[in-house]
Amino acid sequence: MPHIHKPVTVLPAHKITTAEIIDDIRTHHPNHPKAAVIPRILGNLGVETRYFTRPLTAPTVSGTAGIQDRSDTAFTDALALATDAARQALTASDLTPEAGPGGYADIDAIITTHSTGWSVPNLDIHLIEPLGLRPTISRIALTTLACAGGAQALTRAIDYTTARPGSKVLVVAAEVISSVYNHHDTSIEAMIYKALFGDSAAACIVSSDPLGGPTFHVNGPADTLEYVLPGSLDRYSGRIGADGFHFDSTKEALSAADDVLPTVLTWLDGQQIDWAAIHPGSPRIITDTANALHLHETGTRHSFDTLTHEGNLGGVSILRVLERTHTDPPGHGARGLAIAYGPGFNTAALRGTWHTS
Repeated sequence: MPHIHKPVTVLPAHKITTAEIIDDIRTHHPNHPKAAVIPRILGNLGVETRYFTRPLTAPTVSGTAGIQDRSDTAFTDALALATDAARQALTASDLTPEAGPGGYADIDAIITTHSTGWSVPNLDIHLIEPLGLRPTISRIALTTLACAGGAQALTRAIDYTTARPGSKVLVVAAEVISSVYNHHDTSIEAMIYKALFGDSAAACIVSSDPLGGPTFHVNGPADTLEYVLPGSLDRYSGRIGADGFHFDSTKEALSAADDVLPTVLTWLDGQQIDWAAIHPGSPRIITDTANALHLHETGTRHSFDTLTHEGNLGGVSILRVLERTHTDPPGHGARGLAIAYGPGFNTAALRGTWHTS
């Protein structure tokens, strides 16, 4: 009977305001045909600040760095954030480290999600020695799920801990989405993504038995949902060019969450939802999902707070919203839902109850 423990989120050093991004767009695109409306559009995103691993003026953000520099920087920064978040999550779990390799022998598996930058080997293998995990640890590396990655990683952790009673899984998500901040992209959608995304990493422990403290309790795999919307490959997608990474979307992307919500409601089968950790992809995504679940504003406040203060954190987002939920939690036994949407268009969701101890 798996338990998701409190995540720990690490934000990078450079706090960037929406006003600064609007100024940067004005500087680089003074003659843009939509220059007059871009500030209003970005102001309506609901994002006031976000954090980047590098300054806004860095070559790998608003500068002209090529694909190799952008990729190397993104992965290096993501690994540093992920290592910090994972160490803090392990410390917070009260698991006792041992000296030398395999210091956290109690951790049976590591599941990572990371889709910005490129590296072989990937994040999972890079983390084993710095964290003192045993060399024989089980690994699952999720590499292209983007915004749905955190919820998908938790789903895999539910599978693992259900199949192996007594097991403990370390879930780590890291994204440096400032790597797709690219002034070669000039569409309105590209301008939106410049202001929407932020960098971060988060980690948590998922265990088959409670370790102490509040948890989001999921009974097992039957309480998870994975769904890919047919015919949706191009709604959100990434691409690589000599000038860096790019993130694209179509007009149909605006309704993508609405298009999958009937499937989510069928899966819920009338079950009451008292609170939700909804992926903060945009105000509309949060609001439309909340309306479908018949949730009041208090049930989604942590998703909106994340969007306002940190933006869309990609695969890290759900872990961040769950972390905020721990700071202002629902009551014991309250039924909750964690749900995220990503390119594909794919959805991952988990339903369960809040346990205060």
